[in-house]
Amino acid sequence: MPPVYATYINTVLMKEAMNQEQWTAVDQYMTDLFVPSDPALDEALRDADAAGLPPHNVAPNQGKLLWLLATIHRARTVLEIGTLGGYSTIWLARALPPDGRVITLEASPHHAAVAKANIERAGCAERVEIRVGRALDTLPQLASENCGPFDLIFIDADKPSNPEYLAWALRLSRLGTLIIADNVVRNGAVADANSSDPNVQGIRSFNELLAADSRLSATAVQTVGSKGYDGFAMAVVVGE
Repeated sequence: MPPVYATYINTVLMKEAMNQEQWTAVDQYMTDLFVPSDPALDEALRDADAAGLPPHNVAPNQGKLLWLLATIHRARTVLEIGTLGGYSTIWLARALPPDGRVITLEASPHHAAVAKANIERAGCAERVEIRVGRALDTLPQLASENCGPFDLIFIDADKPSNPEYLAWALRLSRLGTLIIADNVVRNGAVADANSSDPNVQGIRSFNELLAADSRLSATAVQTVGSKGYDGFAMAVVVGE
């Protein structure tokens, strides 16, 4: 590699590292200010890490955002696609009234077992049902059982399947249902139409469907923080 290119790459990497350090510091400041330490949530993160789960959970301030959105929306029923260790599930369940219900879908039995223990410790077991299996298999089961419509749907699972998740979300929604999707920026790669990354292509297709569907009014925002550079999309069902 020519020295000039090596210098450029090193400069870019150093700049990204400095940005990440600042983003993480600001996230910590916001979390300390707005999201007081909670033993059940803190232990959920520790146990997920100890069990070898990937660190794909939402950040604490993002979890609080989910709680706020569910609370503002007065959600009673929530569908979550992608449970992981149950961290976001706990945030969503805590936003519901006593008779509220979260159905969360998790492909991995190991992840589901960790999530179950975390949810029980948080005192949310009565409001949460974990369904184990590929979401594209369990979503049709929900439809056949006449589950829903859901007030809020949170999509945070494998990104290549996001277009199909959106189709099922619409099928299981009603007028006014709030649909939220995480990780829709992919460190900026979403802007690259020529990307060969199936995660990026899945998100691009999802975003395009979200924008084109007349039943939805949607937007997407970029975020930076302890989880890096990403973003989320949010839509409300406005038509049938």
